[in-house]
Amino acid sequence: MAAAAVAAPEVLRECGCKGIRTCLICERQRGGDPPWQHPPQKTHRFIYYSDTGWAVGAEESDFEGWAFPFPGVTLIEDFVTQEEEAEMVQLMDHEPWKLSQSGRRKQDYGPKVNFRKQKLKTTGFRGLPSFSRDVVRRMALYPILEDFRPVEQCNLDYCPERGSAIDPHLDDAWLWGERLVSLNLLSPTVLSMSREAPGSLLLCLAPSGFPEALVEGVMAPSRSVLCQEVEVAVPLPRRSLLVLTGAARHQWKHAIHRRHIEARRVCATFRELSAEFCPGGRQQELGQELLQISLSFQGRPM
Repeated sequence: MAAAAVAAPEVLRECGCKGIRTCLICERQRGGDPPWQHPPQKTHRFIYYSDTGWAVGAEESDFEGWAFPFPGVTLIEDFVTQEEEAEMVQLMDHEPWKLSQSGRRKQDYGPKVNFRKQKLKTTGFRGLPSFSRDVVRRMALYPILEDFRPVEQCNLDYCPERGSAIDPHLDDAWLWGERLVSLNLLSPTVLSMSREAPGSLLLCLAPSGFPEALVEGVMAPSRSVLCQEVEVAVPLPRRSLLVLTGAARHQWKHAIHRRHIEARRVCATFRELSAEFCPGGRQQELGQELLQISLSFQGRPM
């Protein structure tokens, strides 16, 4: 596949914000202060290191050199090549993008779902896009994804001119299963993870002050920090694949802050079915139908 430059999209004059959600476009149109205030940043920032699986206190912070294990995050760098990235985004841009909240645009390849009522319809769903066939096949080469069968793909387009962001949230667990998989394209960014649960995190002191030391051995917990005051920054390199499981999937909310979108960023997030829709589950027949449609790779954005 030949490499091609990907031009930034034209800045939209309208937005898809609703309720308390805003972006730079609607904020400029309304003038004055937005109808809500951005939540204060977490007091203590930790950085996730994929080579150790630990979150380490940021430099020049109160917890520099202190760390805690942060399981459930797998990062696969250079999952696609530059040429593949350019072709994927070019094919996405051939399809219509819908306006979404907080300055994002989106393309949905999946069933129509009402999560509040826990109902879904397959009408109009024709599967994942054809260009994702090789991506899904490549996922199976990695042990953590060897049995991953996505039933939904959501493409999101972030742009600094629109002030694109996504608020801290947990993905649905009624329909979507254990693994959330996201392919980060066009520019690096940071996934910010936070947890509102009460209680504290027990910290260990890295013997030499460097994250590599955590691999060799860790001292007993000797300091703590309130969960609600912690934010873990997970750096996402360009063309990397992120997999969230376990606590990172179900307990820690994830977000993309406006300040971390410095250039156009496109991500493709893939979701699998929950146990209820898998063999032995209450809705296994519907789950099988969804998988057959999804993996036909004949989809168009819904």
